[in-house]
Amino acid sequence: MRPSRLAWGAAIAIACAFPAGGQEPRAPGLAIEGARAEEFLGKARVLKKESIGTGITRPDRLTLTDGQQTLRAVWKTINVHTLGQQRMEFGWEFDFRDSWKSEVAAYELDKLLGLGLVPPTVERSIDGRTGSLQLWVEKAMTEDDRRTRKVEPPDLQKWNRQLHNVRLFHQLTYNTDFHNIRNVLFDPEFRVYLVDSSRAFRIQRSLLAPDDLVCFSRSALGKLKALDRPALEEHLGPWLGKMQIEGLLARRDVILALIDERIREKGEGAVLLP
Repeated sequence: MRPSRLAWGAAIAIACAFPAGGQEPRAPGLAIEGARAEEFLGKARVLKKESIGTGITRPDRLTLTDGQQTLRAVWKTINVHTLGQQRMEFGWEFDFRDSWKSEVAAYELDKLLGLGLVPPTVERSIDGRTGSLQLWVEKAMTEDDRRTRKVEPPDLQKWNRQLHNVRLFHQLTYNTDFHNIRNVLFDPEFRVYLVDSSRAFRIQRSLLAPDDLVCFSRSALGKLKALDRPALEEHLGPWLGKMQIEGLLARRDVILALIDERIREKGEGAVLLP
């Protein structure tokens, strides 16, 4: 049974938890980020591979080392594209896609927008197979975990800003799996992470749930406006097709128009966040 849609209220939160299976404690969140993380993921030697055991795409968890540090990552090789209509869990879908390529594209788009939501992700070939390798978020929790522990973030304003960025990213990328509450993680510092974007970047030019978009950060808005075809083709082109990029730009335009509408209705102060 699929989990219910993510509840976006201010009560969403996490608590610190150690990795399962009796493993040694690791630093929470991401041990490395940026270019350093990308280099590690691209070159580190694989020590261990094990099935995560959850998720429709059946990803593996790899343990990697570069001789100086040992970190974990998610390895995904699924690459499915079905033309036309296909029956799915929640009805019919057109131009169904479920691909590791979208994982890398999501990370590259996240960098362009400066959101810091998607963990470092690279394309890599391992044992003759090509896929996405994404750094593991240590000691993270899902909304399922939060509901069980019934904890709340200490800074609700900061927390809500992150959630608004999550909504923006999901609608911009047309991630049909956005309702899955296991795809949003939280570390002990209440930093939010987006994982599992393999079903994102459809060719549709509309939004999945425009009512989800209520507030927007000013910095994200500025970078959203700056997106153009040359930048997207340069940074996302290796993993997305022409029609996917066109769909992304069309949805960006819909979002910008929606922001203008929200501002006219409620005022800039109620719509744009610091």
